[in-house]
Amino acid sequence: MSVLEIEMRDRVAVLTFNDPDRRNVVSDELNAALLAAFDDIEADDGVGAVVLTGAGKAFCAGAVLDSLLAAGEGAGGDLPHIYSGFLRVAHSTLPTVAAVNGAAVGAGMNMVLACDLVVAARSARFDTRFLTIGIHPGGGHTWRLRNITDLQTAKAMVLFNQVLDGEEAARRGLAWECVDDDDLLDRAVGYAALAAAHPRELVAVTKETLHATAAVDESVPAVELEIGPQQWSMKQPAFAEMVGKLKDRISQKG
Repeated sequence: MSVLEIEMRDRVAVLTFNDPDRRNVVSDELNAALLAAFDDIEADDGVGAVVLTGAGKAFCAGAVLDSLLAAGEGAGGDLPHIYSGFLRVAHSTLPTVAAVNGAAVGAGMNMVLACDLVVAARSARFDTRFLTIGIHPGGGHTWRLRNITDLQTAKAMVLFNQVLDGEEAARRGLAWECVDDDDLLDRAVGYAALAAAHPRELVAVTKETLHATAAVDESVPAVELEIGPQQWSMKQPAFAEMVGKLKDRISQKG
């Protein structure tokens, strides 16, 4: 049995963490499978977006505790390996959607935060958990959480042990929306399909710009960051083709 199942829905790759007996923990096996899967998916022009979800009742229950203890004894040398799976998701050129079907805990929260869009089921639970087991958050957890929510929400979750359900996560900005459990995967795939319909290279460049502009505070540097990629996109065949189709639709309506 593979710890990561891959299903294609048109141009959307659905990746399911498939270790339900261990609540889909961030194991060495899962990390290796994620690295290989994203290498293959990004090399396939037929894939335009990715959805991540979990088998069973959990999305991802965090790191294997024995791995954390071993990393602590080794002065943290193994931590980058524990992070490798969700960092591969975070650095993907493809748009990614987390379909959070249950508990996302610790490093499992990092797997959520690595995605571009989060859709939560009503049964979802978002639990940072780090301080509860006596460990400082890692893997970019505090930055990613603050980037998607606000400072008080991040502090409430990290310092005050506040666990959010799907509806509260949507209210706090941690999830884009909360849906019924039975609708979760179809809704997530629907969003992914919208992103997959765009030219792949244009999406990759735009994701890079979105990440770059997150680090600036003023509009002028943001404008400068966008000029180069925008000029590049206007020289691509897709631009003339898509504008031509738009002009045809406008003329037909007139």
